[in-house]
Amino acid sequence: MAFFMHIQRFEVGPFAQNTYLIWDDPKHALLIDAGFSNENEFNTFFEFLATHHIEVDGILLTHAHVDHILGLQRLLQTIDSPVYHFKEESFLWENFEHQARMFGFNAILPSITPLPLTHNQIVKLQNIEIKVLYTPGHAPDHCSFFVEHDRLLLSGDALFKESIGRTDLYKGDLSLLLTSIGQELLLLGDQVKVYPGHGPATTIGHEKLHNPYLG
Repeated sequence: MAFFMHIQRFEVGPFAQNTYLIWDDPKHALLIDAGFSNENEFNTFFEFLATHHIEVDGILLTHAHVDHILGLQRLLQTIDSPVYHFKEESFLWENFEHQARMFGFNAILPSITPLPLTHNQIVKLQNIEIKVLYTPGHAPDHCSFFVEHDRLLLSGDALFKESIGRTDLYKGDLSLLLTSIGQELLLLGDQVKVYPGHGPATTIGHEKLHNPYLG
């Protein structure tokens, strides 16, 4: 029996962050990041789950900047799912509430210990296998998620359409980010479709030709 992966983007929060839901035919899903910031956004998300009879089996974080985990505490009040976070560095996670205050949010860090992700780890969801790629530079805990079977990359804030992630925040490093993109993402293949943490989707091939940072 063939299974097909589906993806739904939710553009949420004051920073227009892309939170993604991916699932296969048996309707078991993974959520990538959790940027929801208000009840309207949560209601839209929960209504989508109910309409499509989808259960969230896990939440994968590309990194712990405030705009990518702002809705996590509220989300976990409704969804009983494990949270996965790259284990290389925990500073951003542990200082989430301070991060939030810096941007004017009164947010609470969930009282959980995320399960660790490691470079080249395979996360399996029913018939979907997701490869974890460590891609620091925008943030020290940043990783991207590659679904090889479907030629699909969830790049977080490493690679955007014709741009890259900012490197002026905690432990941002432009040289390291460009190395991460070059060694981990551009080698995946020109046909790979890229779903970034902000903005529209793109492809690896398009970025090789049109991204001014990658020339």
